[in-house]
Amino acid sequence: QVQLVESGGGLVQAGGSLRLSCAASGSSFSINYMGWYRQAPGKQRELVASITVGGPTNYADSVKGRFTISRDNAKNTAYLQMNSLKPEDTAVYYCNAVIALSSYWGQGTQVTVSS
Repeated sequence: QVQLVESGGGLVQAGGSLRLSCAASGSSFSINYMGWYRQAPGKQRELVASITVGGPTNYADSVKGRFTISRDNAKNTAYLQMNSLKPEDTAVYYCNAVIALSSYWGQGTQVTVSS
């Protein structure tokens, strides 16, 4: 049973930083894709950043230059370093992983940015 466990969310003032982690377990297959998504109240879930097994990354325009996604393949863990946070970054952040053509989601971690 594949599990994704997120951590690192919390409350931070505008301009501050947070680092999210997503640890995958329960599979012997390599992780083809890992991504971070977020969902604010009343809004649809949106892609924040993603990284593939070869290393290419992709970012939403709203976070380019502020957020950095990375992964540690040995630990099956993805990270999202979030700097210069803004109140509009407030949302529940979800980790997604594609393993052997199946998609898995974490339980989500709340990020709240106060003005």
